[in-house]
Amino acid sequence: MTETPRPPVATASAIADPGPLGLAAFALTTFLLSAKNAGWTDGTDAWLGYAFAYGGLCQLLAGMWEFRNRNVFGATAFSTYGGFWIGLGLYVHLVAPTAVAAGGPNAENLIQNDLGWILLAFAIFNTYMLLWSTQVNAAVFGVFLTLEVTEIFLFIGNLSHSTGTIKIGGWIGVLTALVAWYTSAAGVTNGMPGKLTLPVGSPFGGGRAAAPEPVTQ
Repeated sequence: MTETPRPPVATASAIADPGPLGLAAFALTTFLLSAKNAGWTDGTDAWLGYAFAYGGLCQLLAGMWEFRNRNVFGATAFSTYGGFWIGLGLYVHLVAPTAVAAGGPNAENLIQNDLGWILLAFAIFNTYMLLWSTQVNAAVFGVFLTLEVTEIFLFIGNLSHSTGTIKIGGWIGVLTALVAWYTSAAGVTNGMPGKLTLPVGSPFGGGRAAAPEPVTQ
């Protein structure tokens, strides 16, 4: 007598939601750099180490875990901005000193021109992610909306060598960090057992955010 093989049982992913970690890493590093851009700090580059270790590495890891959870939007967003922070850190650490050595009195303009084009490129990426964030929730949309405005002011300010415009971009960047921190905090508490929750809003257009597909083990 033969036994009929049973189909595999679909179970939920054993990986916790990496979104709150990715958002927290993005928020803190954005806050540190934005405070510098706004002219609020008197130090050097406190954001640089965290661009590698937190905003870069932790956010990249969050993106990889989102791939495991089959969340295409989260995986693309976190991996890209993790790469952004690592790339920006490498630029400041490796490329900018060469420009200072070779550019002489024009070095600052050369660096600002580079940063302007980098920020323009990421603003293009952020534009379509902003559109697709309408299908996630209002809090995530708020993160991408404030980030879009930040990047626009910063790439205009750097390409035009306008200190005032860069400062405005820094102020909006601080707001971006606060929105991202809130969204991270909501993800933490809403994923815990208990009655305390923070509202994040619904997707625009009355849609529902797609849940990750079940994982077969």
